[in-house]
Amino acid sequence: MRPRFVFHLVAFGMVSIASLSVFSMKNAFAEVKVDPKLPMYKPAAGLSGQIKSVGSDSMNSLMTLWTEKFKEYYKGVRTEVEGQGSSKAMPALIEGAASFGPMSRDAKSNEIADFEKKYGYKPVLLPTSIDLLAVYVHRDNPLESLSMEQVDSIFSGTRKLGGDAINKWGQLGLTGDYENEAIAIFGRNAASGTYGFFKEKAMGNGDFRDRVNEQPGSTAVIASVGENRFAMGYSGIGYKTEAVKPIALSPKKGQPAVDPTEENAYNGKYPLGRYLFLAVNYKPTSKLEPLRKEFLKFIFSREGQELAVKDGYFPVDAKTAAKALKMVGIDP
Repeated sequence: MRPRFVFHLVAFGMVSIASLSVFSMKNAFAEVKVDPKLPMYKPAAGLSGQIKSVGSDSMNSLMTLWTEKFKEYYKGVRTEVEGQGSSKAMPALIEGAASFGPMSRDAKSNEIADFEKKYGYKPVLLPTSIDLLAVYVHRDNPLESLSMEQVDSIFSGTRKLGGDAINKWGQLGLTGDYENEAIAIFGRNAASGTYGFFKEKAMGNGDFRDRVNEQPGSTAVIASVGENRFAMGYSGIGYKTEAVKPIALSPKKGQPAVDPTEENAYNGKYPLGRYLFLAVNYKPTSKLEPLRKEFLKFIFSREGQELAVKDGYFPVDAKTAAKALKMVGIDP
């Protein structure tokens, strides 16, 4: 029997998928492979025009990889990628200022309502790849794991998950130089989808502490943690460097801690797994114009998913890719 990938129920526009089949499950140290059933991309003839992406900073590098490779097939295509944060994706789509809106979180109800008010139908969010949001410490830090309650107690002032405030490393069991040192905490700003996802899933929609050092991008969070051995921060697993160490997370106090690995991405055990979405303005029953259609076919091809792996994310399988394309009227 093939293993199943089980995530929290996520709405993809008007479609909901609670579980997705997975093509393989490998140990944490094996190289990630894309589904061999994904089609190879076959370029169309005479394609030209402009693709503009506005949205998630976490997906900025991934969108750049996709657009740059796509241009190798089409010399007449121009591209522009702006990583301003997931909160900028839907306004850009609504105003017609972007072809696509990458989002590292699901769309909010008010964003969907604003879009529907303008166009009379809902936007479509396509699951392009899988990310694990990780909690990082400096590479020399001896801490190995945290419960989600402890994460909440470190980052949140409201502590919706029920724990007591954690300010120093000694409260996490560390001794020596660490014991009396304050935890320097780093995170994203409110425009970020990563900020919103972490707030919801790791803090029960509580409020961040005032002492969280907000950074404009995921790279800045990782750099800050990598430069300070008493620091902790959160960012996507695709931004991991040799200077930092991702911590295993326990869904609940007393339960086994789970590493942010490929296997735990697909089996749903890691508590901070998420899809990376691409928001699309698609009128139901219509046909996308050739440029956007071909770009989406490329993303959900074998080459497109190989680039997702190259950027540190986990690929969707052929079945998920086919469902995504059908959501925007493309017959895979």
